[in-house]
Amino acid sequence: MRRMKKYLRTFSIVAADLEKGDWGVAVASKFIAVGALVPWAKAKVGAIATQAWANISYGPRGLELLSRGLTAKEVLDKLISNDEMKEHRQVGIVDWGGNVAAWTGSECFEWAGHVIGENYVALGNILAGPEVVESMARAFETTKGELVDKLLAALEAGDKAGGDRRGKQSAAIIVVREAGGYGGYTDRYVDLRVDDHPEPIKELKRIFRIWDLTLLSREDPSDIIKLEDVADKIQEALRKLGYYRGEVTGKLDQETLEALKNWMLINNFENKMRDDGYIWGSIYRYLIDLAEKK
Repeated sequence: MRRMKKYLRTFSIVAADLEKGDWGVAVASKFIAVGALVPWAKAKVGAIATQAWANISYGPRGLELLSRGLTAKEVLDKLISNDEMKEHRQVGIVDWGGNVAAWTGSECFEWAGHVIGENYVALGNILAGPEVVESMARAFETTKGELVDKLLAALEAGDKAGGDRRGKQSAAIIVVREAGGYGGYTDRYVDLRVDDHPEPIKELKRIFRIWDLTLLSREDPSDIIKLEDVADKIQEALRKLGYYRGEVTGKLDQETLEALKNWMLINNFENKMRDDGYIWGSIYRYLIDLAEKK
């Protein structure tokens, strides 16, 4: 009995930021745990998305070929040259130099296609239409910030443009940077997955916000708030969350500072702690939002 192949109905974006030294992939699909299958990346080597009637080996094989110095186009040609199912495959590659190559086989389910821009490719199959990848490309090109911000914006834009016409289920993002992972031990600067959720891209963005606060150090130096100016709001929030037991006085006393410190430590925000009488705006807004949802 012949086993049926699973079809990765997916939209993704593969890109590089050579100035920062970042390579990454963002992807969403009506498929369980798309992040376990489609995106592949290695710092200073490149990034790959393999989808449609996916040959998952394109990921590790492609990265190995890129690590030898082959360009994205050369790697793509090698991957599909002897693949009898190449017309059912879809793949996007960005290499160590930011060069891009993509393939959408003629047998990929409609709508299927890709858009190539400088250092990126947006691609997808079984989409609402070409507007999905076109919207992704525009969002990527116009969004400010790091590669991770541009990839998330592109994914969200593709979703708003109709995304996968069969629905939503999972999403993922990976961005690699040399020694960019926890403690500098790996290249996994950002590595997040939402495996099964009714709104996977929204959930991915929510999780990334916490990842950003917990593990990344990229705050805007001007985005700081004087603790004395928001002491009452901090006391109210910490009281709702069970960290502060005193009265809401608006005075920045030692009890308030200890409660704030405990909240930050318990939530793994020690890398965002300050001792100059200010709080990062990102941390303050997260605290207030969390308390409002309590």
